[in-house]
Amino acid sequence: MTTQMVMQRRNMLLMALLAIAIAAGMLLYGGIASGDDDDDDDDERFSGSKRTYEISITNITKGQILSPAVVAAHKSSLKPIFELGYPASPELAGLAEDAALDPFVAMLEASPAVAAVEVLTGAGGPIMPGETATLKISASSRATELSLATMLVTTNDTFAALNGVRLPTWREQHFYSPGYDAGSEVNNEDCSYIPGPPCGNGGVRATDGAEGYVYIGNGVHGIGDLDASTFDWNNDVAKISVSRVRN
Repeated sequence: MTTQMVMQRRNMLLMALLAIAIAAGMLLYGGIASGDDDDDDDDERFSGSKRTYEISITNITKGQILSPAVVAAHKSSLKPIFELGYPASPELAGLAEDAALDPFVAMLEASPAVAAVEVLTGAGGPIMPGETATLKISASSRATELSLATMLVTTNDTFAALNGVRLPTWREQHFYSPGYDAGSEVNNEDCSYIPGPPCGNGGVRATDGAEGYVYIGNGVHGIGDLDASTFDWNNDVAKISVSRVRN
């Protein structure tokens, strides 16, 4: 068996393990961030009339795999899921470091400003380079904004996101996300701390030297175990398309 075949089989195994870890929720990050005080609409998620939207995410990187994405339809009163220059919440840090989706989902569902939360997956779970993954989300007509987040799995703590964009009334809208760094883990590019291929080590943190705030990620530089020619990016990492589905 050639070295290339061995590496291909290793990467396939790591992908399978990554999908299993994501499906299990990786409940490693405790604590739910406090929601907003808009508490008059929390019965039956605002009730009344509903609207349906189609959300598509295209992975436009060369070699980075995107984790399943958490998608939320909400009112404008929801606090931003992150702010540049400020620390990431524990729930967002868990998603950005290890694709730990469940705590992030729970945080959103706990907010009375959130009408609906869904998880968007690719054909095999994660969203592969060049793949487009799509779902439909139905929410109260009083939910006017959309937020989402997904991890770039072969990084220490990089994610793509939309942060409270306006849901469309008529025309399809397109958004592009850069890679955001959560600032919660040092970017050592050491496979001991990275869940995605070729590493396969989720749930292990390297926090000494972490920046401590969310910023625009500066890519992969080959300083550790990662090959920059495969895993680096210089521009946006995800294209997100949003359209209203007419009944």
